[in-house]
Amino acid sequence: MISSQRQKNSLRWHHVEHLANSLLEAYATLLCHQSMILAINSSSVDPLQQYDTQLEIIKSSFKMIFGLPSFDEGTVRTSGEDAEELEILYKNILSLLEDTLLILVSKDLYKLQILKEMMVWMREDNLYLQEKPLVIISKVLRFASRKVREHTSIDAPCLGVLAAELSLLYSHADLTIVQQASLAVYYLLSIAKRQMADFQKYKAKMQYECGNSCLLPPDSEFRPGILKQDKTKLAQSIGQTLLPSLLTDFVLYLLTKLSTSNQETTTKAAAILKLTLKYHAQKITRVSQLVDTIYKQLNENPSYFIKDVLLEVATLLTQSSPKAVIFQLLDYPVPADKAVMLMWQAVGTKPQVAPQVLKAILLVLKDKPWEVEDSLQEGKCFILDATNMMPLAASQALCVLLPINSYNKTVAQFFPELFMALMFQLLYISQLRVQTQDRPLYAREALRILLNCSGLQHVDTALKNKFFWSHIYQTYYYHDGVNLMARTLCDCNFPQFPETLRYLYKILVQGPRRSEEHIIIVTFFIKILDKFFKDPLPELFLVFLRNWISDSNPEISKLSLQKITSMAPVVNKIENVSSLLTSILDAFVSREDTVVIQALLTLRKLVDKLDKVTYSSLCTRIASSYFCLMDHFSGSVRSLAIRHLADLLKDVGQQTSTLKHIMRGLAPLLLCLEDSDGRVVSILSHESCTTYLICDALRFLGNPQVHLRRAAVILLGYLAQLGGHLLFKDEIEVMTEAVERMLQDEGPGIQKLAEITHNLLKKIANRPRSTTIKLAIQRFFKFSAKELKLIYNWKSTTQTDLPETEDQLSLYPPQDTTASDF
Repeated sequence: MISSQRQKNSLRWHHVEHLANSLLEAYATLLCHQSMILAINSSSVDPLQQYDTQLEIIKSSFKMIFGLPSFDEGTVRTSGEDAEELEILYKNILSLLEDTLLILVSKDLYKLQILKEMMVWMREDNLYLQEKPLVIISKVLRFASRKVREHTSIDAPCLGVLAAELSLLYSHADLTIVQQASLAVYYLLSIAKRQMADFQKYKAKMQYECGNSCLLPPDSEFRPGILKQDKTKLAQSIGQTLLPSLLTDFVLYLLTKLSTSNQETTTKAAAILKLTLKYHAQKITRVSQLVDTIYKQLNENPSYFIKDVLLEVATLLTQSSPKAVIFQLLDYPVPADKAVMLMWQAVGTKPQVAPQVLKAILLVLKDKPWEVEDSLQEGKCFILDATNMMPLAASQALCVLLPINSYNKTVAQFFPELFMALMFQLLYISQLRVQTQDRPLYAREALRILLNCSGLQHVDTALKNKFFWSHIYQTYYYHDGVNLMARTLCDCNFPQFPETLRYLYKILVQGPRRSEEHIIIVTFFIKILDKFFKDPLPELFLVFLRNWISDSNPEISKLSLQKITSMAPVVNKIENVSSLLTSILDAFVSREDTVVIQALLTLRKLVDKLDKVTYSSLCTRIASSYFCLMDHFSGSVRSLAIRHLADLLKDVGQQTSTLKHIMRGLAPLLLCLEDSDGRVVSILSHESCTTYLICDALRFLGNPQVHLRRAAVILLGYLAQLGGHLLFKDEIEVMTEAVERMLQDEGPGIQKLAEITHNLLKKIANRPRSTTIKLAIQRFFKFSAKELKLIYNWKSTTQTDLPETEDQLSLYPPQDTTASDF
């Protein structure tokens, strides 16, 4: 027994000796570490490198110290005297570490970051999760909370993560750990409160935006006892006190803890995270980073519990920062994966933010998807550009959001914007040069869903029966498809037409858009006016029609003119009708012959119904515009202009003064006698103004265009034959000299035509006449209509407007056939 006792004493002695040696070694090492840390602290080493070196030394000291046996009751069995000495040595070691940290923090509050790292080391290994390191952390934070009163600015970026780590200890089984954690949070919030107070401008702004919820709480509200007992109070205090950037760190850190293997930690993090966001989500910054963290964790196939928490967090973020959440979700690849689709569904669970969500999506839908050349394929082949898939992602998102019942009211409110945005997307996709089978269908599907959830199922069915949906992505079909869509909506009397018209009017007033978008807007605008508005249109709509007549896009010009044509029956009720008719006349100078033709047809329809007074005031201007078309490059335009001029002459036949003014400009019309287009050719007559016509025709003899010089020669011959008996001798001499010069003209056929005219003038010059007789005839006789025989019988074998060759010239002897009257 004595031997056994001696053996036990020997073992205890060896244990005490080993413990003492360990403590002494630790103390000596720690003194060495402290000297190194302080030396580095006083050096001129780069601050970042200085911090990293000091952190590594402290980490080594931390693990060495808290790897030693604890001197809690019953842990170390020694005699009373030995235990007391060893405990004093152990406390000195702890004090040495504490003093080192206090010195570092006193010099630079940034080095509170070391406390955060200590919390990380404790969580990584439960061996270090003890009361004593938490006591040191609390003491350092208490010192810092007093120290900040001396600082004008506080650089402590670690407070958010440190608060997150400490808050996770509030549910620890060891109450001493909970007590120290709550005490540490109290001092941390005291520092944060001072930090927040240093940003008075920011504080004032937050109070203005958020109301009293952003006011800093009094110190009494985050006393350790209160925070320890109430997690809601903890979350509210942290949310109110931390700066937005630090609160974001707090939330982000808790979010990452959801994916840990420790179920207890996950549960604690989820509870605090949801409470914090419930009350203070509006303070969160870097929302896109949080959303991306959620996305990555969802892709890790988490448990149902974690998945629900992640989606709830996404919902809370959407409530406070919908635009940031939406833009981040739209930035993921297309087609969206399961994680993104789950997040879109989470976004759709809060109808109160539906307007902001749809506005953000509409903003993205204004952009075009891009294409790039595929370098992996032989030949020129294009594929979608992965760097800008957001418009496609937005269309796909609508496929998820639009059918959600809670979104019905908001979708109805945004119907016009959504409808037009998706029509534009269909246009952009039809313009892509990618293979047809590679064109994404999201915009088409979203548009169909929009129609169906807006009570327009019959429109969807009608379009399907007309093969609209199967062809709308084809470039050649798109504009026909737009007309079909507009017509079908109107035929089905879609009830959304008032708000759609208001929206179209709004974007028209806002100003220029892309040309291809503008024609879509105009098409729908005019179709809705046709269907739902009785003529005459109010002035606020007419101003658009007037402006569109001269639009650079000929299709828009024609649409406007066609709509104006339909208003002919009520033309006399239109305000500023003269201004409208003038705008139509201005369209005669368009480079597009189809626009000019439509303008001619529209003008004629309107003047047929126009009151006589207004018509008379515009006749001269209208006639002048017709004359300008006599040498138009299009035979169809020339023909129609002549026909309408004839109608105009019939309309004003009894108005002598107006008629005489119009007749002074008839030379360009009569020059069309030898037009190469058979539709243009006529021989026209009237009763006066021979001299004016001759003067105008003489001017055309020097025109650079061959067909006009040739026509001028012919016209002079006819005028000489018709009115030669009314001409003075010197007038005939002037005509003869001018025609003689044309005998040298090298234009096709002109010399032969000039010879005929020259011979005719010589015959007329040889007739006996006197000035007295001529004056008497001019006074008492009108220019009488009579049978006029053809002189030249000019014909051309071509109907084009290209210069004729000699082979195309065919001169025939005069025939006995009669022409139309002059």
